[in-house]
Amino acid sequence: MRLETERLVLRSWEESDFDPLAMILADPQVRRFYPKTLTREEARVVFDFALARQAENGFHFGAAERRSDGRFVGLVGLGHIGEPLRDALNGHPLVEIGWQFDQSVWGQGLAPEAAAAWLAWGFAKLPVPEIVAFTFAGNAPSRRVMEKLGMSNDPTDDFQHPGLPEGHRLRPHVLYRIARPH
Repeated sequence: MRLETERLVLRSWEESDFDPLAMILADPQVRRFYPKTLTREEARVVFDFALARQAENGFHFGAAERRSDGRFVGLVGLGHIGEPLRDALNGHPLVEIGWQFDQSVWGQGLAPEAAAAWLAWGFAKLPVPEIVAFTFAGNAPSRRVMEKLGMSNDPTDDFQHPGLPEGHRLRPHVLYRIARPH
């Protein structure tokens, strides 16, 4: 799997991506809208899961590197939505798009650039009527990226994340959708 944008190479994981990925997943700022930062061991579980899903489906959230210098800057891509999360979402969508980038590249427009390439690939290759994205309701930066991508939010689609306990501050989530272009 390999996609290229003006400034990025979006590709399948390589073992050399693990250390910089683990640093991103351990960054409290990057993970401020997630329940916690991840230890190296937890990051390894995420990494190994991504490798398995990539092998199984031919795609999954993957690596993003800068074209100019080959530096790993984050993860971005599409993934199948598992149950019970899919059951909590109106319409039970099958595929989500998501991203997490190193703090050092925030504000440069890399997330929408990378996500737009993944959306184009997804609609060209996958038989899905829509692709969704979701985040904690208070995650304004990710919501802006979703809006830049042309995704829309219907407040009646917002939900309580089933993976978080009742009363958890991050439980309220918003759902954004984008339909397959005609």
